[in-house]
Amino acid sequence: MRAIDLNADTGEADTASWRDIETRILSQITSANIACGGHAGDTESMKRTIDIAAQNHVNIGAHPAYPDKENFGRKSLSIGQDINRSVLENALLSQIARLTEIAAEQGQKVNYVKPHGALYNDAVFDPEKAELVANVVATLDPALWLMGAPQSELTKAAKRHGLNFIAEGFVDRRYTDNGHLQSRKQAGAVLDQQSEREDQACALWRGDNVETASGGKIRLDVDTLCLHSDSPGADKTAARIKARLQSNGAQIKAFIRAD
Repeated sequence: MRAIDLNADTGEADTASWRDIETRILSQITSANIACGGHAGDTESMKRTIDIAAQNHVNIGAHPAYPDKENFGRKSLSIGQDINRSVLENALLSQIARLTEIAAEQGQKVNYVKPHGALYNDAVFDPEKAELVANVVATLDPALWLMGAPQSELTKAAKRHGLNFIAEGFVDRRYTDNGHLQSRKQAGAVLDQQSEREDQACALWRGDNVETASGGKIRLDVDTLCLHSDSPGADKTAARIKARLQSNGAQIKAFIRAD
């Protein structure tokens, strides 16, 4: 029975209905990537999300981003043009440190880091940004795991810094033929149908091919599956994917013990 971790981007909600969705998602997953002020989130949301995660014995991770709430961290920032390198480093350091501090106040621990949005995507191909992210994590705590796309520049940077790396697959996003996420600017980048999300989750878990945006096939070696809490029907997706994986013999288990 192959184990798989289920993670979701959380702590991003800015409405009551979205917060309710996040609460339901947190009852189904095993790892929570918690927004820590870069693209979304504040002290109150971090405390709330950590508390709900702890109640559900969910592994806690930091989800830092470009300091750009206006664009929800989904706009790429060029180092030296849009943002100074030291400013970006300090922003990431402060985001992760703040979540770590709040978690400690609640008797919890941050175990890993997953970049958000454009920073995540940039670290797939950009060695400089991948190195920056890995260096920030290693500087804060070399025991922290780093989560990101398989076979990416971030994978290589994590190895250089001696960080444990967990490769991630997405259940609600379409892939390109080179094994990376299709841009949200293109139609079909987000899988809308529950059945598509379930099928992709099972294929990723089994190590089977998934269908790409062009209609091709690609295989990805991953150990955690991600769901975005802002995808329509995300709470239903979390429950349905968990149930279907378990019915197929999967062991749903965090890659790090939450307690």
